[in-house]
Amino acid sequence: MRIKRIGIAIGIAVAMLLVGGIGLLSGARSDAVTVAAPLPVDASPAQVLSALQARLARAPQDWQSWAALGLAYVQTARRTGDPSFYPKARGALERSLSLKPGNAGGLIGMSSLAAARHDFAAALRWGRQAIGAAPYNAGAYGVAGDALIELGRYSEAFRTFQRMIDLRPDLSSYARASYARELQGDVTGAIDDMNLALQAASSPADAAWAGYQLGELWFNSGRLDRAHAAYARATAEDPTYVPAREGLAKVAAARGDYARAIGLYTWVVDRMPLPQYVIELVDVYTAAGRPADAAQEAGLLAVEERLARANGVNLDLEQATYDADHGHAAAALTAARAEWNRRHSVLVADALAWALYANKRYAEARAYSVRALALGTRSALMWFHRGMIERALGHGAAGKDALARALSINPSFSVRWAPVATKVLASPR
Repeated sequence: MRIKRIGIAIGIAVAMLLVGGIGLLSGARSDAVTVAAPLPVDASPAQVLSALQARLARAPQDWQSWAALGLAYVQTARRTGDPSFYPKARGALERSLSLKPGNAGGLIGMSSLAAARHDFAAALRWGRQAIGAAPYNAGAYGVAGDALIELGRYSEAFRTFQRMIDLRPDLSSYARASYARELQGDVTGAIDDMNLALQAASSPADAAWAGYQLGELWFNSGRLDRAHAAYARATAEDPTYVPAREGLAKVAAARGDYARAIGLYTWVVDRMPLPQYVIELVDVYTAAGRPADAAQEAGLLAVEERLARANGVNLDLEQATYDADHGHAAAALTAARAEWNRRHSVLVADALAWALYANKRYAEARAYSVRALALGTRSALMWFHRGMIERALGHGAAGKDALARALSINPSFSVRWAPVATKVLASPR
């Protein structure tokens, strides 16, 4: 499970728009966000933005459309990788809340925006206000549960997701149930729930999103053929959906077809230069023996990180993992500790464990690795980290057991680290 899994459930809160798609706010009819004329199911984000802006030019006091516009800006930022849309989202959502204080659409939008910026404590505060304003609105429970997940408050999160499912079983709630099961190591159940989400898809964009998530589940289970099929289906459903191409690139890299992987990753990064995609391309260039190209992409990564931070996005978790992987041990530990001070999720525990390992603080690293695996998450990367930590502590058998477990979960879990795990397992130590 890579860092990009952070916010997967949160992304649903924004990606499924309120016009033509499943619409998280439609659970509370009296407080739903609408536009004057419903858009077609397959309306593009640009069409949504245009329609909402036109509506607000005619009716600037329409608090519902301001809330929808704020969510549309968040979605656009996610689809394009351009964080400059986040300040626009905040402005639109604040306008909605000034026109209609306490409206659920504006509150859910503020929670989604805070989550997109990785400010999960604020996301929870907004989500709880949304529940108070609209206790029968499934979307309010969704964004609150998302924030609880990222804060590491899992029992509360799972109860909140169950309430959402009880209110409205649909793509959004099934997907959250899937992620909850994945975190607890029930991959088969996670796949079953994501298939339910796919069946509930009401637009090509919804189907592409759910298909990609199925691909992720299959890939993280080491089933490359099934992962490839799911990513390809998602691409066919919506050729503009960039993450599906990232999935195809990842499969190509796992199969050793670096030329194809680089071509696909280049297409992806040109359209959505998110740090996670740039990092993956850096690693593929490195594996392909092209260090100059890897260094050039690393430079792009630094630019993207500065742009994200300038627009209020916290990237300490991503930075910690990247720096620990690429020889910047002190910076990795600083970032990981900063994130741990904000939240105690299993992913942050794993990142902190790996940063401590990079700084040769192996006993501390092991303690955090234990916390990272406490839910039973079947993550090859987490078990790889545990194996290398045990090995550094001189626990040879435990180290090899953990590395073997990582490769049994997914032999292709990382272009960078899977070969290391294989090599260590073959060594006499």
